[in-house]
Amino acid sequence: MALAATGARVLAIEVDGRLVPALEEAVAGLPNVRLRNADAMKTDWPRELGPGAWVACGSLPYNIAVPLVLGMLERAPVVRRFVVMVQREVGERLSAGPGAEQYGAVSVRIAYRAVPIVVRRVPARVFWPAPAVESVVVRLDRLDVPPVSVDPARLWRVVDAGFAERRKTMRNALRRLGLGADEAVALLDRCGIGRDARAEQLGLSELATIAEAMPS
Repeated sequence: MALAATGARVLAIEVDGRLVPALEEAVAGLPNVRLRNADAMKTDWPRELGPGAWVACGSLPYNIAVPLVLGMLERAPVVRRFVVMVQREVGERLSAGPGAEQYGAVSVRIAYRAVPIVVRRVPARVFWPAPAVESVVVRLDRLDVPPVSVDPARLWRVVDAGFAERRKTMRNALRRLGLGADEAVALLDRCGIGRDARAEQLGLSELATIAEAMPS
């Protein structure tokens, strides 16, 4: 209702059919609000949204926050910005950079498509009943093009292998991808990356460099 008051067109998604009658009553006088009883994880976003730029916002169920955001970043290009509330740990994972405790494969996938920032923390006391965790509001602004040009399939293969075992070196990850010990060392040397570097120390550009150097 607050969004509608700004004059925005609002598509509201609610998975629980039991809530729909009350929601329909609440927005009955708002012609710019369209309410859908649907599962956001199964929604065909390009068909549902149509042309034009959209902002996705809401308090996301914590168990689907990561796959929902990643899926919409990949399959719903008309969504240009996300402003979502998620569990604090999840928000830190979405926005983390190399060297941060929460930095991982999800962080790299986000950096490939968007610029993330934690807008604010939300303490547990503002909810009833109060959960056992804090929340954060995260903003993600979609990039027009990825910041690296490597083939995504090659990149994610390296990323997934690198983060499969935390604290293991990229040298070991490359060996799991089929390179011999000497080949792995030589590849890292060519890329200008230390032989004992770990994935959690490397940014998107460095991981992309490794992916490009991998044999087909």
